[in-house]
Amino acid sequence: MLVESLPDGARLVLSGDPGVLWSAGPGRVFADLVAARRCPQVVSRTPDPGPIGELISGIGIGELNQVEAPGKEVVIVPVRDAGEAVHRTVQLVADSVPRAIGIPAEQTQVITPGHGGAAGTRALNAALKDRLNPGPGRFGGFDPGDRVAYSPAPGRTVPGTVVSADAEGLRLDCAGAPVVVERAEVGELVRHGWALTAHQAAGARWPAAVVVLPGDATAGLTRAWVYTAFGRGERHLSVVHGAESALPKAVAEIPFKDRTTRLRALLQAQAPTAPTD
Repeated sequence: MLVESLPDGARLVLSGDPGVLWSAGPGRVFADLVAARRCPQVVSRTPDPGPIGELISGIGIGELNQVEAPGKEVVIVPVRDAGEAVHRTVQLVADSVPRAIGIPAEQTQVITPGHGGAAGTRALNAALKDRLNPGPGRFGGFDPGDRVAYSPAPGRTVPGTVVSADAEGLRLDCAGAPVVVERAEVGELVRHGWALTAHQAAGARWPAAVVVLPGDATAGLTRAWVYTAFGRGERHLSVVHGAESALPKAVAEIPFKDRTTRLRALLQAQAPTAPTD
């Protein structure tokens, strides 16, 4: 749809990081475009500075290194089970990170592998709402002040905050832009957003990130998942770690979950090899 919407003679510039998770839906468009080498390519990314940047750079090449973090830029919080993971996550967001790092709860994003499970987004969001913005949830489970994840299209997530609700629907503030979600669509398009999956969080960054790795979600871990999740925090990263050896194994041995796609072959059949700068 994007390419077809361009007028003749237009140029399309795509910017991205091949190390992050592919789209939540089918395909791997950016990775295929890079691998096909049929478009001019410019490598422009420079690693982020400091301990988080050092950690992410190592993960990108399959190495999970211990980094020196004198300012508590990276903190590992071991947990024994999912219940403890939820408890420690709420404690980090509500108390520890604001007190020790100076980043308020509304600027901290929790990231976990999936929606279900004892430490998935549903369980974490319920616990975080109870602590940070308790309320009766009169409008489809939501109250003014709730952090939400709004999905206006499949595979696209927009963080927002509930402002109010009326006969027209649920009113959100999404990065300063007002959005009204009709009553009938609230249950389908809006989730609580204190905790997101890495797919939902990809492409955005927050001052602080708390990444939750419960033991029951280790099967889904890959290098791309860890690279994406750990890279969402600009100033601080806390890892609630219950995955034990599955974490370094995923980083070293499982770059991504493979997908079957014909795009790379189709591109390679159409044009001569493009130069790379």
